[in-house]
Amino acid sequence: MMLLQLSAGQGPDECARAVALAAEVLQKQAARLAISVTELERVAGQKPGCLKSILFEVSGLDAMSWAQQWSGAMQWICESPYRPGHKRKNWFFSGQLYTLDDQHMDEQISYKACRASGPGGQHVNKTESAIQATHVQTGLTVHIASERSQHANKRLARALLLHKLAERQNEQQARQEQQRWSQHQEVQRGDAVRVFRGSGFKAE
Repeated sequence: MMLLQLSAGQGPDECARAVALAAEVLQKQAARLAISVTELERVAGQKPGCLKSILFEVSGLDAMSWAQQWSGAMQWICESPYRPGHKRKNWFFSGQLYTLDDQHMDEQISYKACRASGPGGQHVNKTESAIQATHVQTGLTVHIASERSQHANKRLARALLLHKLAERQNEQQARQEQQRWSQHQEVQRGDAVRVFRGSGFKAE
């Protein structure tokens, strides 16, 4: 299983805007290449149209080599859309690729169907399409209700739960929570693997 995360790190709103724009480019590019990209989790920025981070599940022919092109530090060269006249024009964000071994995991996960909440009207409230997935040994739980299909939500919940389990297993007890956000402190300046320019977010 492959997961790809884009992150603005500790950067300002401009970096969070770059993540949102990059996510759109990434999804359009994947569609052209017949690579499946499914959103698992997003963390909104402080301003509309901004994302602190977004996590995708990636699959398909040549998905690995494609996803690797989105792994590393990336740069957006553009005047600030939020601070007119600001001298800084270089905004950095990053991509992180995770490969998870999901064999023999199904017997360790408990699934529970529940009613979805939020927008969607009466249809959402009356159908138990949402899925809560729990890792029996650790008690770690995730909740997915983004799809109308219970089967689709179960698959996404499984992927997100495996991602969180992998983070927990790779860190000491005191750093379990920090691991999910380690990418946010590691956005590098320079040596960008991808560079975008202008308000149109055009790739170089």
